[in-house]
Amino acid sequence: MHKPTLFTPLKIRDLQLENRIVIAPMCQYSADDGCMTDWHLIHLGQLALSGASVLTIEAASVVPEGRITYRDVGLWDDRTEAAMGRVINSIRSWSDMPIAIQLAHAGRKASTDLPWLGGAQLAPGHTNGWQTEAPSPLPFNPTHISPTALDRARLNEIRNAFVSSAKRAVRLGIDAIQLHAAHGYLLHEFLSPLSNARTDEFGGDLEGRASFPLAVFRAVRAAVPHNMPVTVRISGTDWAEGGLDIGQTTAFSRMLELEGCDAIHVSSGGLDINQEIPVSPSYQVPLARAVKNAVNIPVVAVGLITDPQQAEAIVATGDADLVALARTVLYDPRWPWHAAAELGGQVKAPNQYLRCQPQQFKNLFS
Repeated sequence: MHKPTLFTPLKIRDLQLENRIVIAPMCQYSADDGCMTDWHLIHLGQLALSGASVLTIEAASVVPEGRITYRDVGLWDDRTEAAMGRVINSIRSWSDMPIAIQLAHAGRKASTDLPWLGGAQLAPGHTNGWQTEAPSPLPFNPTHISPTALDRARLNEIRNAFVSSAKRAVRLGIDAIQLHAAHGYLLHEFLSPLSNARTDEFGGDLEGRASFPLAVFRAVRAAVPHNMPVTVRISGTDWAEGGLDIGQTTAFSRMLELEGCDAIHVSSGGLDINQEIPVSPSYQVPLARAVKNAVNIPVVAVGLITDPQQAEAIVATGDADLVALARTVLYDPRWPWHAAAELGGQVKAPNQYLRCQPQQFKNLFS
């Protein structure tokens, strides 16, 4: 029987992945002053038993001001590092699934309330709010307070903060680092002409707008071990007139590849409130395909990938090398098990669960 592509291994730098299913970073808005809590242990722990090839920790802010909300996870000091270490060490006691982390700064989309409380931006004078910062003093929403335009000194501080957080991730034994340059957050804000109106070397044409994200990537790549994968999540398009488009994204992807990027995770949108997204199953896969056609490094597709046959088609036809699951795996934390059963693949399961293997799928667990 033909082995499904979704359950074939893939090596990224020195990191060996057992299959092509990635658990995407998903913000939980449940940290205490940047510190992970028992919720993260429960949430990440169950996903570490899912049979996917890698578990990605949610966007961890490199500075307090870079959090989306006041309950976001951080990795900016010894406290936040110790809290994350407690969670990781507990998970590692029971799962050998590789763990990646997404490092981020929310830029002008920071200082908001929790999503289930409405998600409105909180003013600097609010108990849980602060002044946001961005490439240019252009608010995400006309009702928001304008962000402070980043000067050169602050840009250097933020770049160094990404490096510091990356070094903390190395100390924690994390297996891979992803830089967040998507969804309208800081690095994406530099890339898009809709949010970057700078007239210095960090603005203007794509080469100028890409210079700060590339500087951050370059600094992180140089600061971590050579064998550690460093990847980037990008928005393939802003879905808005005059914004970042797939042509610019493929050009930026080639820049990343030249700098030593190990994989590119292609999402989209999140930068402009006027975006018009044609949401449907696999709606972002054509963006991943375009990037894959432009680079020679692995590409990850994400977005309304819910069906095993759908996921298999994406990797088997070469549209992408891996698929990332977010809401799908929240709804069904054993999705990789079910996909393997349907497609004829195998997944790793903990010894404590081996007896649950259905009789009709005798070779499900490896």
